[in-house]
Amino acid sequence: MKKIIQFFKESYAELKKVTWPSREEVISSTKVVIVSITIIAIALGVVDFLLFKGIDLIF
Repeated sequence: MKKIIQFFKESYAELKKVTWPSREEVISSTKVVIVSITIIAIALGVVDFLLFKGIDLIF
């Protein structure tokens, strides 16, 4: 039981050392992720559409 308590104490001490991002940094990073996902989704949608039409032409 002592090891478990020690683990949580050390974990808490390590979390105090973490430099957390500011709200603005989080919002900025979130925007980058959303834009990136949207671009990739559109690109995959176009590729899927073209492959579907290509296969449709063959058969």
